[in-house]
Amino acid sequence: MPGWKFLTNHALVLCLIKQKPRITAREIALTIGITEKATRNIINDLEADEYITKKREGRRVRYWVDVDMPLRHEIQHDKAIGDLLEVIGWRRRKKKVKESV
Repeated sequence: MPGWKFLTNHALVLCLIKQKPRITAREIALTIGITEKATRNIINDLEADEYITKKREGRRVRYWVDVDMPLRHEIQHDKAIGDLLEVIGWRRRKKKVKESV
């Protein structure tokens, strides 16, 4: 769909990584409709600012998203990445409560 979007490419990449932690940069690029180089640059940005971490698993990479990191704009610093992800469909796992014996 041509024209503007509500979410930036950075937000779209982050959402895809959270949905599919073993997704490739090529798959992200094809899904969003940007180049693989642009996708890798966004992944590097997200990693440099510690929104994601990655670990090589064989020939692939697995990503983790820090859902407690704040959104970047100063008017949204009181909101976390997890809040944004929840709005667009991600569900937080409920923390298990240990029973005392």
